[in-house]
Amino acid sequence: MRTRTDPLAYLGTDLDSLKEQGLYRQLRILHGEQKARSIFDGQSVVNLSSNNYLGLTTHPKLREYALRVLGELGVGSGAVRTIAGTMEIHLELERRLAAFKQVEAVVVFQSGFAANAGTVAAILGKEDVIVSDELNHASIIDGCRLSRAAIKVFPHRDVQAARQVLQELPASQRKLLISDGVFSMDGDVAPLPALCDLAEEFGCIMMVDDAHASGVFGRNGRGTIDHFGVHERVDIQVGTLSKALGALGGYVAGTRTLIEVLYHRARPFLFSTSHPPSVAATCLAAIDVLLEEPQLIDRLWENTRFFKEGLQQLGFDTGTSESPITPVIVGDAPRAMKLSDRLFEEGVFAQSIGFPTVPRGKARVRTIVTATHTREELQYALDAFAKVGRELGMI
Repeated sequence: MRTRTDPLAYLGTDLDSLKEQGLYRQLRILHGEQKARSIFDGQSVVNLSSNNYLGLTTHPKLREYALRVLGELGVGSGAVRTIAGTMEIHLELERRLAAFKQVEAVVVFQSGFAANAGTVAAILGKEDVIVSDELNHASIIDGCRLSRAAIKVFPHRDVQAARQVLQELPASQRKLLISDGVFSMDGDVAPLPALCDLAEEFGCIMMVDDAHASGVFGRNGRGTIDHFGVHERVDIQVGTLSKALGALGGYVAGTRTLIEVLYHRARPFLFSTSHPPSVAATCLAAIDVLLEEPQLIDRLWENTRFFKEGLQQLGFDTGTSESPITPVIVGDAPRAMKLSDRLFEEGVFAQSIGFPTVPRGKARVRTIVTATHTREELQYALDAFAKVGRELGMI
């Protein structure tokens, strides 16, 4: 019997390379609930690595409605939406989201990633062109590639550079201008009014991924489109149900025609089982909380200002952040990993981020505060940053 050579042996070499570059990391294991102070790897830490902006993962209203619907409708939908998996509660969620976002219609996807990738690939083809911010989310990048459209990338938030790209394109060519609303690694905000001006001037479809703005910016968390007052100037809005809303999934908001097309063409929608009814119920309850408890968003921003100012006063480089996402930029990946590891030892979980998630030389520890952090917890975290930062010669 011949000995079989392992065809995947090269992956071990790839892992060794990640370790040499300081990019290899063991997964931290959460024990119990996702909260402002959580148990990771058996240790109680101030949690600065969660997208749980408003603390809704454990909100009693979301728990109560999810449990009730679980008892009434079971644990799963049993099919994709286009066959037997469209339940009344799915349509109710889409109607509620459409009213919340002030659009004609919404379609819910299994994740924000699927919403972005599936939408771009569904509405464009190889004769079309996409003009995209260089720091757009990976799901946008993948959707652009899947569409087979030409891709033109402009420097981050550089409206003039985007204009130059558009000026060089044929007027008759179908064009998509696309940007994150809030950028997930830097925490800065897209110049949406100026981008909408460009889209109107050059006849572009305007698309915004508002994942990290959902539940954070705008009235009751309606996002950057509401924050900037550019309703009806953005043709396609993508939102998330798995960050500030505390549950799972993503959605696309726009015209009824757009949503009907996505029902028929968006491959993640066509080929993925729909949300369990209890998850849809959780999302419905989250919308109620956004409308009924705006003080959660106020508290989120109070905590954001306190923590961001504290890091800056200590002398850390927080980049251009304008949101609860506040990076601590340190440069090379091993140094960022060391900072993260030492913070964890001091009782603060703030994950390090390196290439390819961020550019080489821009490695960082990314922090996200929530509405449910206490002032004492945030001060504890700042004290840990001060201690470790001085120890490592960063401040």
